[in-house]
Amino acid sequence: MRVVLLAAAGVFSASLVLAGQNAAPPAAPAAPGTIAQAYEQFLLAQHLEGNGEVDQAIAAYTRAMAFDPSSADVVAELAGLYLRQGRTERARDAAQQALALDALNREANRVLGVIHAGLADNGQRTPRGGAADENVAKAIQHLEIAVQGAEGEVEPSLRATLARMYVAGGAYDKAIAMLTPLVNDEPRWSDGPQLLAEAYAGAGRIRDGIAWLEDRVGDDPRLLPTLADFYERERDWTKAADAYGRAIQLAPFGRNTNDLRTRYASVLLNLGGREAALKARDALMAMGRGAAGRDGLPGDVRALYLLSQAQRRLGDLAAADAAARAVITLNGRLPWGYYALAEVLEERGRYQDVADLLAPVMAQFRSAASDDSTWELSMLLPHLGFSYQQLGQYDKAIAIFEEARRLSPDDPTLSGYLVEANMAARNYTAAVAIARAAAAAHPDDLRLHRVYAQALRRSGKTGEAIAIMQDLLAAHAGDPSVHVALAGLYAEADRPADAIRVLQAAQARFPDDNQIAFQLGAIFDRQHRFSDAERMFEQVLARDPENAAALNYLGYMLAERGERLDESVDLISKALAIEPENGSYLDSLGWAYYKADKLDLAEDHLRRAAEQLKTSSVIQDHYGDVLFKLQKYDEAIAAWTRSLAGDRDSIDPDGIDRKIRTAKQRLAR
Repeated sequence: MRVVLLAAAGVFSASLVLAGQNAAPPAAPAAPGTIAQAYEQFLLAQHLEGNGEVDQAIAAYTRAMAFDPSSADVVAELAGLYLRQGRTERARDAAQQALALDALNREANRVLGVIHAGLADNGQRTPRGGAADENVAKAIQHLEIAVQGAEGEVEPSLRATLARMYVAGGAYDKAIAMLTPLVNDEPRWSDGPQLLAEAYAGAGRIRDGIAWLEDRVGDDPRLLPTLADFYERERDWTKAADAYGRAIQLAPFGRNTNDLRTRYASVLLNLGGREAALKARDALMAMGRGAAGRDGLPGDVRALYLLSQAQRRLGDLAAADAAARAVITLNGRLPWGYYALAEVLEERGRYQDVADLLAPVMAQFRSAASDDSTWELSMLLPHLGFSYQQLGQYDKAIAIFEEARRLSPDDPTLSGYLVEANMAARNYTAAVAIARAAAAAHPDDLRLHRVYAQALRRSGKTGEAIAIMQDLLAAHAGDPSVHVALAGLYAEADRPADAIRVLQAAQARFPDDNQIAFQLGAIFDRQHRFSDAERMFEQVLARDPENAAALNYLGYMLAERGERLDESVDLISKALAIEPENGSYLDSLGWAYYKADKLDLAEDHLRRAAEQLKTSSVIQDHYGDVLFKLQKYDEAIAAWTRSLAGDRDSIDPDGIDRKIRTAKQRLAR
């Protein structure tokens, strides 16, 4: 700002000497006559600049400086003129000269603050080669002096610049204190609210930011995306989706809303559920209708990735596959397309295809990865490990999960995967050792402790496993999944009464929790309390009619008993309509057809299930049964042999041995 000058020429120089009393020793005071001449030239310079006669104004300032070399104001005003003319180097030199006379001169500090702020905004280094962050610090240092004690006189743009530097320098609370009145006083400042929101976010005051935005957004709908972002930070997906949806609807006609639609879709997918997935798909497909789209698909990598996710959740696996491949075509150097395609192939049970897709890609990413850039590998390695595990190639799976854990040693999820792979390979001692160390390193990770308990149980240490889960339940009684996990251990330890007791107590505490009702139904089924089991699954379906797992379990339970087979087929078919290529559901439907003596239909579904889930002993057993009944004895023997080599879950190995001997006898005839 321009300093308001006193009319009395004698005060002109003396006031400057007093203001600079803490600065370097000023030049010798000018004689009264020369002070008057300096003042005359000073006023003339301001007049000339106002008329656009810049060179003449500079000459007048120069004469004023010669008449009164002790005046910091004259040099500071010259610095301001240079800055207004874009002559930054001269402005900087003049401002520094003024500060040598008076370190607290506001105009000189303003000039230097603005210069350093501009350099900081452009990411440039300081004139002497310092880091770009040094510009932020210097801008703050000078601007604080420029505004100190003169807030009412300081133009809003200068306060805004200082607030922006506070945000850039991480002084978020100072930024909030300065921005709040500034934003309220300057309603036309379009960037102010966003900057204030950024300050709230940087300070970690998300809820304060939400409260401020909620109060403000009615008058300024442009803040809706920012409010939605704050809701996202709080994981309030419902409110975030609503805010993004309103922002899209209120966007001016012709405005490109693709970024908003992408963010909206991401929130909807976090929200979960079929309705949200439908909205996400529709929002993303709307992007493909513009010039950026191609073949009706959005032209953005992230949008295509999200579209694949939405279509997969809706059961449209062909469309999800196409969107994932489009991501790879658009940018095969990033892992997103491979990740999305792997998920689609896994849902289809095509684990060999997953391995064939990812193995060469992993080699590509390994060769390109640096020590500080391995996130691509970390994203894809678990999917490759899962595919090997499902294919029964346990050594490869373990090696992959070990590689993933080396890349991300602090990720407890990867330790859990490695434990599960060792359990699948029946390496129970190794599984327990890995789980014990990981659980000790991550005492608050509930899933890891549940995996640890499973490893102990598989290794024959059921008592220790139950003790771990009992301690976990005592510490986390408010988590329904812990109740379910302890009940599962009791059931596997042949303690069904304890399992039922735990679940019924949990159901009283969490009456609307479907996982509790589902697990209780499963345990009732194993105890042959079929009416109680049906009641539990019907409770789940009453709350969630599209719960595919409950539809399948209830249908399979009826098929296993050979009862109400038409109803069984109908229930399982509904589950498959939701998850069309789920191998377990294909097995259930094939088994229902087998019980109904519809062998051709049974063979088709069981073959697809067996090809998908090669290590599932019970599925290979079912497939062997239908093949035997169709008198395909050699194929039945192969299926039963795979059953004995598989996970051996829910089978009678001696019974399968007898079936193999019978089939061989039939072949010999």
